[in-house]
Amino acid sequence: MKKSLLLGVAFAIVTSCGTSSKSSAKTTQNNIPEQIDPSVYASTITSAELKTMLYKYASDEFEGRDTGAKGQKMAIEYLKQKYIDMDIPTPLGGNDYFQEVPLEKQKIAEIKMNVNGKTFENFKDIIVLSNSKSITISASKIIYVGYGIDDENYSDYKNIDVTGKIVLAKSGEPKDNNGNYITTGESTDTKWSNGYKSLSNKTDVAKKRGAQAILFIDDDLFSKYAPFYQRQSAGNIARRLSLKSNEKDILILMINETLGKALHTSISEESTPKEIETNVTLEIENKSDAITSENVVAFIKGSEKPDEIVVLSAHLDHEGIKNGEIYNGADDDGSGTVAILEIAQAFKAAEKAGHGPKRSILFLHVTGEEKGLLGSRHYTDNDPIFPLVNTVANLNIDMIGRTDPERTIGTRNYIYLIGSDRLSTDLHNISEEVNNTYTNLELDYKFNAENDPNRFYFRSDHYNFAKNNIPVIFYFNGTHDDYHKPSDTPDKIEYDLLENRAKLVFYTAWEVANRDQRLVVDKAVTE
Repeated sequence: MKKSLLLGVAFAIVTSCGTSSKSSAKTTQNNIPEQIDPSVYASTITSAELKTMLYKYASDEFEGRDTGAKGQKMAIEYLKQKYIDMDIPTPLGGNDYFQEVPLEKQKIAEIKMNVNGKTFENFKDIIVLSNSKSITISASKIIYVGYGIDDENYSDYKNIDVTGKIVLAKSGEPKDNNGNYITTGESTDTKWSNGYKSLSNKTDVAKKRGAQAILFIDDDLFSKYAPFYQRQSAGNIARRLSLKSNEKDILILMINETLGKALHTSISEESTPKEIETNVTLEIENKSDAITSENVVAFIKGSEKPDEIVVLSAHLDHEGIKNGEIYNGADDDGSGTVAILEIAQAFKAAEKAGHGPKRSILFLHVTGEEKGLLGSRHYTDNDPIFPLVNTVANLNIDMIGRTDPERTIGTRNYIYLIGSDRLSTDLHNISEEVNNTYTNLELDYKFNAENDPNRFYFRSDHYNFAKNNIPVIFYFNGTHDDYHKPSDTPDKIEYDLLENRAKLVFYTAWEVANRDQRLVVDKAVTE
């Protein structure tokens, strides 16, 4: 980046108009409000610098930046050096820009199960869906929880304590005499009815209730999962990366009806929850490997409200190398990564000129997004560097360097915004106002609908902040033919658009960080 440009704007102050000027005003010695024009600092964000950085960051040298792999380690060193060169410190102290993210490369676990002296076999009768360690469990009682539902209109957990116990739940959901589901009174499937979604929700209930393990009976799912798990085990294949949590884990097992009836003979006919006396022994061998990846963090301390934090995020990882081909990930999410660097440069220029943000800015480059939003989930769920209650907003950038070929109406100078109005009217209004004042992009809310079939709101790192009622905006250009392919290369980036979009994020962050009042969360989700 051009250090000479930073020095050139260090003392530039001009009069501005619009919402940002009002909230950014500081007082001179004569108590006359000094108006600060953020466009002076936004001018440090240039397509030329974005292009230079992205051609490096999305080059073959970085080997696709696969989580935990050599290329990802090179990427974090690159980002660290950029922040050192800009003289932007780390919030972790010293020279430590890396927040370690403990991960596990999960492989299929081995299990032996004995019920009242009878042995049941792995893959034939039972499979381990999730476990965090090798463990042996012996119990003389289990808790049958019927369908395992805990809903406002119906609960299988009334008057039953499952803390530290093994629970047994079956698939499906009860219906009333009219053939409608009890939880909703409607005939359409619910989150409790069938399939993996049902398993996930019933597991969440058992975990919240303090169960040690859940045995889930679903013959249909078992017949589909068991052969796949057996093949993965035979090949010693790592199934997926998972995040090690500070929370106590729950052992999740799927079983067939044969094993289910061995545990409770009347399981097909009876749905009444009860304690069942039965001698059960489980021996589980965890074959997974621990690995470590890293988030990269840098920080500009606020001048007036340093304990209030605005988080700017982008994911640093991509798909790595597959079948000998490098997945460079120039748009996904090299574009967001270099945009954050340029935005950081702009805020640093303002700070050097004596116009640092009132609130603190955390520049957060997260790992493992492609593996399930792992780096951002570690930040919010396991190790928030700053308390979430002090986090004012998260502006998340994931793919802002291309155009959506499916978008046939409107100008090319657009950006999809997702989530801006989900939690805070303030944030949505600020976003609109700064765009009208400075950038004049076409703000497209196509994917912001709650019924968006693509579910983009849940598919990038902002979601881990949003689920904690922190206002978010997700900046996105949409997918294209090169999405998650080796052909997502830096020569296909439209750098003028990347510059404009990065400036919009900067202006929005500037206003959020400098306004007198913290954003109001007027649409908080309670669940």
